[in-house]
Amino acid sequence: MVTLSPLFLSFQHFRYSEQNWKVASPRIHLREARVMVLKIFFPQCCTTADSGLLVGCWIPDQDSAVVLAVVHYPFIPGQVKRYLTEIRSQTDVDLTVLGSWSMPKEGQEGMDSFLKDLSTIFPHSRWLQLSREIGKRGFTCQVVRKGGMFLKEQAKEGEGSVRDENEKVIIVHYDQRKVMLSQLHPVQEGVSHSKMEQSALRAVFHTVAQSHPLFFIDKYDDGPLKLTHWQSEGREASIIAELVKQGSVPVCKLLTWMLSLWSWLGSIRLLNVPPVRFISSKLSTCVQLGYRTEHLQTVSSTRKATEHMEFMRKANIFVSFLLDMALGLLLIAWLYRENRIGKLASTLVPVADHVAKELRELLEWLMGAPAGLKMNRALDQVLGRFFIYHIHLWISYIHLMSPFIEMILWYVGLSACLGLTFALSVLSDMVALLTFHIYCFYVYGARLYCLKIYGLSSLWRLFRGKKWNVLRQRVDSCSYDMDQLFIGTLLFTILLFLLPTTALYYLVFTLLRLVVVLFQGLIHLAVDLLNSFPLFAMGLRVCRPYRLAEGVKFRVLCEEEGTPLHLMMEINPIKVSAVLQYYRTPTYSCYPRDSWMALCKKLFVGELIYPWKHKTTKTD
Repeated sequence: MVTLSPLFLSFQHFRYSEQNWKVASPRIHLREARVMVLKIFFPQCCTTADSGLLVGCWIPDQDSAVVLAVVHYPFIPGQVKRYLTEIRSQTDVDLTVLGSWSMPKEGQEGMDSFLKDLSTIFPHSRWLQLSREIGKRGFTCQVVRKGGMFLKEQAKEGEGSVRDENEKVIIVHYDQRKVMLSQLHPVQEGVSHSKMEQSALRAVFHTVAQSHPLFFIDKYDDGPLKLTHWQSEGREASIIAELVKQGSVPVCKLLTWMLSLWSWLGSIRLLNVPPVRFISSKLSTCVQLGYRTEHLQTVSSTRKATEHMEFMRKANIFVSFLLDMALGLLLIAWLYRENRIGKLASTLVPVADHVAKELRELLEWLMGAPAGLKMNRALDQVLGRFFIYHIHLWISYIHLMSPFIEMILWYVGLSACLGLTFALSVLSDMVALLTFHIYCFYVYGARLYCLKIYGLSSLWRLFRGKKWNVLRQRVDSCSYDMDQLFIGTLLFTILLFLLPTTALYYLVFTLLRLVVVLFQGLIHLAVDLLNSFPLFAMGLRVCRPYRLAEGVKFRVLCEEEGTPLHLMMEINPIKVSAVLQYYRTPTYSCYPRDSWMALCKKLFVGELIYPWKHKTTKTD
């Protein structure tokens, strides 16, 4: 098998040899005279069709013809014209009769002359006469031009000449079903294809896809015309798919009504109070509920998807929702079997006590001489006792809630019926509540550390005769008197000697906070994966790769004496990475975040890291 580059589709000048066509990858090499190539895209399903008319269209601005169907004898030319006019009104394709197709059979000896005479009835600039001989895999082609001139692509035995020196005919066979159902995607970066090549390919795919009404007639219809195409043996359909389509209409209407009711409840004035709205925007459960509501509104819309990307987005969301619900039901089945909820509740309080004990021992270690470091004893004792008191409050809160923990976990487990992503979001919020004391430690340490860092930077500018101009957002020169410099020196010395103690507490609690954030980040990644992963598109890529096409490749199908070169066009599927790039559903994690450099800078200066806070002004 020889594979030809998609460059073959463009209007390249090829060289003609006195011998047969020589095919080599990546292009056809012809010697001596320069010739133009007429490309005829012929469906594989029509190679064994009975004699008749070739129905298709000429691609505008491209020296190519796309054959879509064969109309069989007997027919009346007026009926063919009326039928093509009806199809043109339903599609954007300029369908016409391209020529004739001759398949010799017994009792049809005069069919060839009859088909040739039809060129005077149907308007044309070029009339294609394709005929297949018995015993040959390929078939010959004659191109009759206006005025009676023609190009004959047939060589006598022992000869290698062609009458017309300006044009060559190449027949490209294609699978009509695959081309019609496939969607051609833009070429990825790093692949060199010209715009003309891409437009030629896209024109062929678009022509076949838009001619879908032409394929409704099969051999079981009682109409006056009989056609051969990819559905001529019977329409491809599924009873289950049709039943699902019919049943989805009332389900979508019911779901739309329920979502409108939910939206009305969400618009109640009490729920739009700024504190309630702020808290709900920070809870993962509320955020996930909002995204699922938006997704269900998209899926339950009764408006038909007119574009491929819109259809794929709906399908991906629907399949993702079904998978989410199935995983959630499996989680419920696992949780409520063998009293796992009770076991989990009974282990929660001992684990909380153990964490509190470890934190208390850590604070006692910091209140001494950690790693042999000399700390400010007064500040060290104040901070240590302050944090130990918070641990005492937190463990008292856990013991107070211990009788209700099993009941709370039992009802929280039921949230998995809304999907695994909802259950994971609830888990993330529970982790945030259970580690609230660690978050408080981090905030206290970060605020105290940030205050000293900005105080030292401000006093350092004072020593250099500078100050921060709040109005112009820049550092300007400033003159200070002796009293200001003296007080600044005292404050700078105090802050500098207290900085190591504060920095140590800030470092320890920041590391604890990062551990919690890392665990919550893994949960959010799992939720984001279930929300955005294009499962339907990935299933098409694995099961039916031709549905998502990136390009085509060619192989030599037939190279017989006295026939044009026959090529087979095969579809190249897009890469898996391209499927994720094109069809991933956008979520809140798909948008750009702070860079690692900006994150490290915020950690160094003690700024709190909030995903919803964007600092635009500098504070001194």
